[in-house]
Amino acid sequence: MSENPTAGPIDAMSFEEAMAALEQVVGALERGEVPLEQSIALYERGAALKAHCAKKLAEAEEKVELIRAQEGRAVGTALAEGM
Repeated sequence: MSENPTAGPIDAMSFEEAMAALEQVVGALERGEVPLEQSIALYERGAALKAHCAKKLAEAEEKVELIRAQEGRAVGTALAEGM
């Protein structure tokens, strides 16, 4: 892995940074390149990253809804698949 996906505060990450870190976590877990204890920590980190991404996506969807409502357009969004 080029970067350590277990480092850095998740709350400070952008959506794109969190998704990249989540992809690294998933890759490391799929390859089985880490010991069991570290795998557990990575899994926990991955769950937190997923939750952060879902939150960021929901915030973006709310902003789009507000813009559409201000423009007099229909509002209502569906959750993105997989989140």
